[in-house]
Formats: sequence, structure tokens, C-alpha cells
Amino acid sequence: MACICVIDDQAMMRDSLEATLTAQDHKVFAYDNAQEALTMIKQQSFDAVLTDLRMPGLDGVGMLREMRRLGLDVPVVLMTAHASVPTAVEAMKLGAFDYVQKPFDAQEIEIVIERALRDRSLVRDNEILRREIEDLDRQRELVGQSPALQPVLEKIQRVAQSSATVLITGESGTGKELIARAIHVASARANQPMLCVNCAALSPTLLESELFGHEKGSFTGADRMRKGRFELADGGTLLLDEVSEIAPPLQSKLLRILQEREFERVGSSVTRRVDVRVIATTNRDLRDWAAKARFREDLFYRLSVLPIEVPPLRERREDIPLLLDYFVGRISAREARERPKFTADALRMLQEYAWPGNVRELENLCERVSVLEAGREVAPATIAPLLNGPIKTASAAAEGLQYRDGQILSDAERTLILHTLERFSGHRERTARALGIGLRTLGLKLKRWREEGTFHEERRRRAVMV
Repeated sequence: MACICVIDDQAMMRDSLEATLTAQDHKVFAYDNAQEALTMIKQQSFDAVLTDLRMPGLDGVGMLREMRRLGLDVPVVLMTAHASVPTAVEAMKLGAFDYVQKPFDAQEIEIVIERALRDRSLVRDNEILRREIEDLDRQRELVGQSPALQPVLEKIQRVAQSSATVLITGESGTGKELIARAIHVASARANQPMLCVNCAALSPTLLESELFGHEKGSFTGADRMRKGRFELADGGTLLLDEVSEIAPPLQSKLLRILQEREFERVGSSVTRRVDVRVIATTNRDLRDWAAKARFREDLFYRLSVLPIEVPPLRERREDIPLLLDYFVGRISAREARERPKFTADALRMLQEYAWPGNVRELENLCERVSVLEAGREVAPATIAPLLNGPIKTASAAAEGLQYRDGQILSDAERTLILHTLERFSGHRERTARALGIGLRTLGLKLKRWREEGTFHEERRRRAVMV
């Protein structure tokens, strides 16, 4: 269904056009003067404008000039009597899409509007494709069957049915953008564009322009009008990658568009409305940042309507063989090389490794091995130099946890829990999940140990051991 703006000072003509276009399943907004229509076109997104050429006050040509001055590139079809055909032709030189000569029949209007809509769709698709090529990212599938990943996969399906804002959190390299794309594909917006902005890669000025667009001459280097990602993603999804890196002044503008669905381009006072589903990702603890006034608290709550936490690879070790098989198979096929074969010891080493770079680090390793060891057997000696940290994480995790003479069970429990808490940088939810206990149970134990004074005593003892 397209949104059509009809302008004619004659009520009979307006009613006739509205009935004709409505019968074609279009949504029609009819106005008796160009000035009122222009005000609405500034505020709402139309797919085409059908306007009479000669009207009292602002006429069709004047309206066309004003629309082009404001950067409103909606296709305009003019309706004109025989005597004003030369004027209509002149208007086309100003950017009108086409004109129809009165009197005309319904079929003629239907055909010209259909052409205008098809042209607009092609222009929009080309612009979206150009932007997507600019930030082209390799498409990957969601691979994994581990218990840690299953809640995420289930949540994707539930979240996809909503248009509410999603906040995806997790360490770098865990596949947050992949989760975002999965949500978009499973949603009702799947046939609409999904665009991505890396908020950490741009300066505040460039990021503002990238998000909201800018008018020609609005700043040094702005040699032409440019639409922002919010405008281009209208009807679809916009991914704000590393949203925590947005500067405070821009956070207020982002909050406004999330609340009101409206914004202005840089250098413009014209308010525009869009329908965009926002998905944000971050590897920061935004709740903590908001508490420390490093991130707007109201924006945090607006972003985290539907939160999803992606577990790190070390918490889903069962998925490593599946991911390894997927990456090696895809890369070997792309490079037209024979797949390398991992020995049982090599697989065991990969499952024991901590993977500080998460899935991204595993994919990088697969890329190197698939190219350098194509068709060969891959042993631990080949893998070890490619890893960036301790390999025997199972042994490392047990370090300091061995039984000591005189140690009672409660002491061992406290040591294990505090060690795991340190491993996850104080993140209680992930600690509880890794230990297989409830979050409330963990909280009560920590509270009791603090009251007993054994919490800091155990941490000091571990520091001495290290």
C-alpha cells in the first residue's frame, strides 16, 4: 500500500481521485490547497504527489520548486489543462515525474501513479544497496546447539514479532550483529531494508550526519543534500552497533527519535517522521554507565525494552566443533581448497581454550588454517601459535581451587563462587548461570559472606596465591 498525496482546489476532482486511488489499495490524503499539503509532506512520508497545476495561491510549479528546495524527492505528477501543457513541460524540467492532461480517465491516472511508485522504489532500492555495499559485512548463519545459546535463539523468535527497541549485549566477537540480523529476517519487516551504523567508527559530527542526514551547505564539505540512515531505513530496521559510544549531545537526539519517531536533518528546521525499528548493540554494561552518568538513563531504558544477552564462546564450548565445521567448510569452498582435518587432540585444545576474542577469533583461526593447512592434518602444534592466551583453561580455572588440608566444604564453595565471579568481572547473572545456581541464591550467599567478613578475606587470600 502506497501513501499518495492528492491536491486540487475542486472538491469533485479530489473526491474522484481519492476514490480511484483508494480502489487500488492506496492510502490517500486529499487537500484543497498546496500550502497545507506542503506542510504535511514535510512531516509525513509520501510515496507520490498528484497535484493540479493551476490553483489559487501556491500553484503546482511553485510547490514543486519548494519541495526541491527542501530536498523532498517524492515523485510529483501534475494535472493540467491543454492550455497549460507548455508550463507542465517546463515543470518537468524542474523535476516533476510526469503530467496528465485533463480530461483523463481513471485508468490513465492508475498507470502514471504506478510508474511513479515503481520509479521511486527503484531509486530507493539503489540508494539502500549503495549504502549496504559501503558497510558490507559477511553474512553468517546462527550456528550452535549449546544450552547457553538456546535461550537466545528462542528469544529471537519472540522478539521478532514485536517492533519494540532491542538492546543486544555481550562481549566483543560474540555475534551481536548476527543476532540483530536474525531478528530482522524473522520479523514482519524482513522485506524492508536493514541498515547498520558503527557508532564507534565516526566522530560525533559525522555520526549525526550519518544518522539524520544533512542539507547542502550545513557544514564544511556538505556539498549536497544527503539522507541519513533513519530516513533510508524507513519501514525497516536500523542497527546501532556499539551504541554506548554515542556522544552525550547526540544521545538526546536519539532519545527523541525513539520516543517521537521524528527528527530534523543537520542544517534543516523541517521535521520528518519515520517508522524504523531500532536494534542497538554494546559490549558495555549500560546500566552501570547510566548509574555513573556516562550514558543517559532515560535513553538506556528506551533502548533496553527487549534486552538480549549473548553468551561468550567459553560458555558454549559444545558449539565449538559445529562452528569449526561451519567456518572451515565455508572458507574452503570459497577458496576452492581441500578442507583441513583436525585431530582429536587439536579439537580438545580448541575446546579448552578461553577464546577472549570469542566467535570472531575462532573464525579468524579457521580462515588462517583453511588457507595455510588446506588438505593437511591439523595437530595441536599447528594451532598453539595461533592462539592468543592460555590453552588449558580447564586447568587454569582449577588453579587455586584444589583441596587444601583442613578445608571444609563451605570454604571450597566460597572459593569456587568468588573465582567464577572474578572470571565474569563481577557479572552476577552470568556467574549464576555458569555455576548452575539461581541469581537470588548467589546474591544471598554473597550478602552472607560480606556480613561474615569472609568475602574480602577470601579475595585477599587469592590475590596472595596469584
